[in-house]
Amino acid sequence: MAVSIEELTTVSDQAEATERLNTTSNGDRSAMLPRKLDAVTIPAASELGNTQIPELKHLYSSEVVATIWKVALKKLDDFEPPTSFPEYTRPDGTTYIESPADFWTSGFFPGSLYLLLERQRKWPQAFSNGNQKKGQPHPLKLEYACRWWTERLHIQATATNTHDLGFLIQPWAQLGFELDSAENCLKSLITAAYSLASRFDSKVGCIRSWDTCYTKRYKYDDPSKDFLVIIDNMMNLDILYYVSKLNGDPRLEYIATSHAVATISAHIRDDDSTFHVVNFDQTTGQVKERFTNQGYSHDSCWSRGQAWGIAGFAQAYGWTKDERFLATSKRLADYFIAHLPDDFVPYWDFSAPLPGPRDTSAAMVAAYGLILLYEAESNSTRYLDAALRIIEAVIKKYCSANAIETEDLGIEMAETNDHETILLNATINNYEHAPKRYADHGLVYADYYFLLVGNKLLKMGLM
Repeated sequence: MAVSIEELTTVSDQAEATERLNTTSNGDRSAMLPRKLDAVTIPAASELGNTQIPELKHLYSSEVVATIWKVALKKLDDFEPPTSFPEYTRPDGTTYIESPADFWTSGFFPGSLYLLLERQRKWPQAFSNGNQKKGQPHPLKLEYACRWWTERLHIQATATNTHDLGFLIQPWAQLGFELDSAENCLKSLITAAYSLASRFDSKVGCIRSWDTCYTKRYKYDDPSKDFLVIIDNMMNLDILYYVSKLNGDPRLEYIATSHAVATISAHIRDDDSTFHVVNFDQTTGQVKERFTNQGYSHDSCWSRGQAWGIAGFAQAYGWTKDERFLATSKRLADYFIAHLPDDFVPYWDFSAPLPGPRDTSAAMVAAYGLILLYEAESNSTRYLDAALRIIEAVIKKYCSANAIETEDLGIEMAETNDHETILLNATINNYEHAPKRYADHGLVYADYYFLLVGNKLLKMGLM
């Protein structure tokens, strides 16, 4: 029986709806619980003191900060705030290609600036390894840059034609509100959450991801016939939970939980890999078809999609303590880890022929999700060990210049580095039928999650 969001007017209504959500049509709740996998053996990153891996110091190096800051400086003296935002670089990694403010990635570079601001204020000893040097922002200048780079993004919170409000708004607005009590950031968070909620369909039980979808092989252009939901959407649920916690509206939590539950049954295969796209019949709420838009094939496992699932379900568990979400995140994590190559940096698709492009963005998103799993199960280090192995491997092989260890500055990248991204070898989309294929480039959200992982380790007292 479908539950309309209009029914959810009180906390008691929410509790009743949640109970109905947890119960299948025949009353068997166990049918919705994901099966548990046998543990995958993960070699420890080190014996004791995992986070003493030397390469991890590079998370906080001066050059990492300088790489972000030199991109920010390019627009700080403009007459108007930015209306286009860094997305990806050419394969040589030296220059960003920008996208308009309404594109789904536009919140990540401002979010990166806010992560630096958070680090500078809360953990000054870790900001550029405690060294002030050329290329490092003064605190007041960094505060100004954060506001300048987000000025034209607030209006995007009103968009109802996208599911990516979490990516567009939350990376910068949440920290803007938490660090400075910025009322405009709070307003944008709340507005974005309700804009996202407007895309929820009670019959399907999900938030619509895409209105249309085009490749050289297929076309979906009629939203009245097709209800497209992608695994990436799990990451956008966090803003619903966050705002629900702020303002006490149970509808937002209900929508997020409904979407997550539906994703368990619709997007996850028996072997714990994930489908990228699921097309629902909006009339019946039933699955019509499953396919890929960015992976190797309809039956393959796109690595970044798997990573979105790990992190998204771990976030949902953090808010709800719903054991289904923890179990699902662990299932996806076990699959991800078991399919990593020997060097721990994922290929763009776990089923694609080798050799093929890597995806450092999948690596960093997965590392973040694995750290959340460690936080959820603090008595076990296996997921932390895996996360640190991934981060270590990315730093060793896929930073935009070789790291140089010096006695006074720790890990520092070469002075000749002129790249605009921290990481190389990301892959936006290598699907053979994609309108355009992108691989082996810098990518703004690979860098964002690189910085986010660094702050998360500091917040947890692990660095």
